[in-house]
Amino acid sequence: MSKTAVVCGGGGFIGSHLVKRLKGEGYWVRAVDIKEQAFSPTVADEYILGDLRDAEIAKRAVTGVEEVYQLAADMGGMGFISGENDSEIMHNSTMINLNIADAARETGTKKLFYSSSACIYPQRNQQDPDNPMCREDSAYPAEPDSEYGWEKLFGERLFKTYGRHHNLDVKIARFHNVFGPEGTWQGGREKAPAALCRKVAQAPEGSTIEVWGKGDQTRSFLYIDECLEGVRHLMESGFGGPVNIGSEEMISINDLARMVIGISGKNLNLVNVEGPEGVRGRNSDNTLIRAKLNWAPSQPLRLGMERTYEWVAAQVKAQIKQTAAAV
Repeated sequence: MSKTAVVCGGGGFIGSHLVKRLKGEGYWVRAVDIKEQAFSPTVADEYILGDLRDAEIAKRAVTGVEEVYQLAADMGGMGFISGENDSEIMHNSTMINLNIADAARETGTKKLFYSSSACIYPQRNQQDPDNPMCREDSAYPAEPDSEYGWEKLFGERLFKTYGRHHNLDVKIARFHNVFGPEGTWQGGREKAPAALCRKVAQAPEGSTIEVWGKGDQTRSFLYIDECLEGVRHLMESGFGGPVNIGSEEMISINDLARMVIGISGKNLNLVNVEGPEGVRGRNSDNTLIRAKLNWAPSQPLRLGMERTYEWVAAQVKAQIKQTAAAV
């Protein structure tokens, strides 16, 4: 008999890829999301189109499965989590987490994975773009730079508490800027890799693209396949986390933009404009994941960016063609 799992947020970027990964491993998979899967048909055995802020939907989601992957959240890139949407983010994601935690307790879930974020790390440790501190034990005293980070930190504590009190095997990973094909690439919720790929794909030869902030702020970015590999290693381990799942290949946003331009083959220039940029530096520290899981991400950033640019450029081309046909 195959293993059974539910992916909460299974219509989203990471969730839809996780559904495919679990199906490939022989799982029976249920996916739950407030929206249909965006860019390709779901491969889930069952797809519940429903709002996990509704306790009944949450209970229906987790009933009858052994493993729960809680990825559902109200979130997006820096343009979305930088202030104006704070109350919705806090309210919606917290309601989802509470409902999933209660439903898992009531229905006898065996394992529960929670996707936290590198945004939980203290702002004070991320002021130097060349030397950020994102080691797992540096999370406290807590000082995230955004309400999104505070909400994720509360989620960690919520699920850990339910694990202790209700005999749930809880696993927590702090994701660091996951990217890849079939992710949001326009509309305001997209993250930096997809946004830069879109800007470059749309830019005429010899023109410029805009980069928010000074562009010297640093980040590391993790390709979706390695993210899923880390999740599966964690779920099959005896370790609960929290643990970073991210790349240690740090790059400035300006250099990431230059990388995308190089991949495109276009002759473009950068212009830095005012916009949200978050902390000055953030990079995954993979000491703990190597020690506990004997594994860490290793794929070069450029390889993932090449695949992502190819996919985003195809979306841009299709959109232009569709617009022209409509005219």
